[in-house]
Amino acid sequence: MQTLWFILVAAMLTMYVVLDGFDLGVGAIHPFVAKNDAERRMALRSIGPVWDGNEVWIIAAGGTLFFAFPTLYATSFSGFYLPLVIVLWLLMLRGVAIELRSRFPSQVWADFWDGTFFVGSSLLAFFFGVAMANVLRGVPLEKGVFFVPLWTDFNPFSAHPGVLDWYTVLIGLLAFTTLTAHGAAYMAVKTPDPLCSRARNVSRAFWIITLALLIPSTITTWLVQQHISANYFGHPWGFIFPVVALIGLVAMGLFFFNPTRSSRNDLSIFFSSCTYIVGILGSAAFGLYPLVLPAVNPANSLTVQDASASSYGQTVGLVWWLIGMVLAIFYFVFTYRTFWGKVSLTSPEGH
Repeated sequence: MQTLWFILVAAMLTMYVVLDGFDLGVGAIHPFVAKNDAERRMALRSIGPVWDGNEVWIIAAGGTLFFAFPTLYATSFSGFYLPLVIVLWLLMLRGVAIELRSRFPSQVWADFWDGTFFVGSSLLAFFFGVAMANVLRGVPLEKGVFFVPLWTDFNPFSAHPGVLDWYTVLIGLLAFTTLTAHGAAYMAVKTPDPLCSRARNVSRAFWIITLALLIPSTITTWLVQQHISANYFGHPWGFIFPVVALIGLVAMGLFFFNPTRSSRNDLSIFFSSCTYIVGILGSAAFGLYPLVLPAVNPANSLTVQDASASSYGQTVGLVWWLIGMVLAIFYFVFTYRTFWGKVSLTSPEGH
């Protein structure tokens, strides 16, 4: 049951990154790809009906963490208090920017909220990568308590690392380029030319940067957290996750350089990006298991056994989780089917 909940939490976090990830990517590029106010409005309309629903997955993952792994919830939320507050502010700024941008007929007003949306989206993409890197690297956990300052000596091998060091910054940049390419691919699917063509070109450019960052990120991850390499070589079947990520990444390249320019080709790029993200996050989850929060001193690490609730609580929770997931999936299928297709300035925004 503990392993099942580990898989379910990892799956919900993956769903959040895949879905809200393209929202972040759209926010990171829309001031530059969209050349005028009309195109920026179209960029926002491409995510308008779904952006707030996409964030449900991170709320659901947090709630699931609360009842399935309460020790992990209490430990991580207190230890990462400062970065969590930063993330909450960025999430709020993004939502406020989307909602208030069109409420006042002034270009200065619109430009201000466009800038706010850009900053919030870009920093969130970066900080989510930094957060994952902190978990992969390990924290100074002792007797179930830790605190990580924003930075110390920028050394990931330090006994008292900070949230930011050269390794976490590297993974943060990888997350930013990955989600920017992902969001640009989604924008290409949802918008007409010439915005579609510009978005496709941006997605291709960030795909190339992602390729360049992926190799050093993978090597340093295995060096920083040796438990991951031990897991893979101890259970070679787990290499299926990196292979899935590689397939998605290679497929993106093949579709980018396909001479056929069509909406179907853009859709293939987007789904290839989804495959890559699922593979890379699955790789991280497999590499960590059974750890849920590695410590700088491996003896102090939290495992699924240490952090989990009682078997009875997890069993009862599974029933209600299944009911909630059925409702959530129905909502998402309905919403995406309803608002599928290219957007225009005359299409409904969903708000």
